[in-house]
Amino acid sequence: MRPINDRVLVKPAKAEETTKGGIIIPDTAKEKPQKGTVVAVGPGKEDVNMSVKIDDTVLYGKYAGQEVSHNGEEFLIMKQDDILLILD
Repeated sequence: MRPINDRVLVKPAKAEETTKGGIIIPDTAKEKPQKGTVVAVGPGKEDVNMSVKIDDTVLYGKYAGQEVSHNGEEFLIMKQDDILLILD
């Protein structure tokens, strides 16, 4: 899959299974992760340079992106503007 324009394909991190205290969180109560790894990056637009690159770990808004399933894996496709920061 190759994103177009200023789109980025992100593989979301897995939701936490347990709390720090060891309590197991059921699937219905798990929070949607807001962290993921960039899998693919579009070429950008005429006036937009892409500042994220493949394998960057990023944080994005809670409701950012569109969920996409490919070969049994779940991804998010979003605009670069939906990414809040790159983790080093």
